[in-house]
Amino acid sequence: MSFTASIKSEICSLNTTEAENISELSAIINNISEITNTIKISTENIIVFKHIYDLIFKIYHIKPQIIVRQGYNFNKNQLYILELKEDVDTILADLSIKKNNQLLDIPEQYMVDDFELYRAYMRGLFIAVGSINDPKTSRYHLEMIVNKHDYAEFISNKLNEQRLNSKIIKRENKYMIYIKEAERISDFLRIIKANQAVLYYEDIRIYRDYKNMTNRLNNCEQANIDKMILTANAQVEDIELIENKASLDLLPDKVREVAIYRKKYPEVSLLELSFIMTSETGKSITKSGIYHRMKKINELANKIRNKRNF
Repeated sequence: MSFTASIKSEICSLNTTEAENISELSAIINNISEITNTIKISTENIIVFKHIYDLIFKIYHIKPQIIVRQGYNFNKNQLYILELKEDVDTILADLSIKKNNQLLDIPEQYMVDDFELYRAYMRGLFIAVGSINDPKTSRYHLEMIVNKHDYAEFISNKLNEQRLNSKIIKRENKYMIYIKEAERISDFLRIIKANQAVLYYEDIRIYRDYKNMTNRLNNCEQANIDKMILTANAQVEDIELIENKASLDLLPDKVREVAIYRKKYPEVSLLELSFIMTSETGKSITKSGIYHRMKKINELANKIRNKRNF
């Protein structure tokens, strides 16, 4: 079962009030039904199909006609169809899908009038047209695809009232409402009461964030090591140049001492070299002190390279 399917399975099993059921069913029928003189609802998800059937029966005490067909897509999944022929106009008006014999672009405010009804409506919308990438295998992405721009704006605004930072993009002749931020997707799952999905999502998100942070630290540490090795090699080259072309005796005593220790310990950092010299000579020397003496070694080496008087 996909991550999206597992979320839909979880939220289809919630215990909800009749008012919540009406808001949820409104979002479902508004997005995955064909409305003429009948209401025809189609889905490939058997759990969603049973859930919609139960909602209709609980609210209106009507048993829709059930049709099962072989799907036409590549996977040839079963297509489950519910067809309502009774009290169609009354049901559509009750669900704020139709008013004065006109289909509404967006539902009236009473469908999402309080937070629980809002949660139920978003739950129905996700059941109908929502999907979320599994955080184990993909980038963080939630999307819901709807037919009309005004409706997409309505949904996006409602999501953003909860600071979910949703956006809209046109996809062919439809509109995709999407959320990309991991924390905001997790917040959406909490809103629709997909609590098990939240735990799974947060576990994976925290693991991925920790892994990414560890990789960044490792990369940074490796970069520092590479930089240290390049610097140490350059310092040894300077010292050997002075030895071969002139003499270390040209250096002041303290600078010559650093040169000798750098050649003896070419693989260590300046900080480590300061610890070694302090321990072996009994004279305290800091990393900064070694750095300044290395600069003098480099200046002399550059004079030799440039064949200037030294």
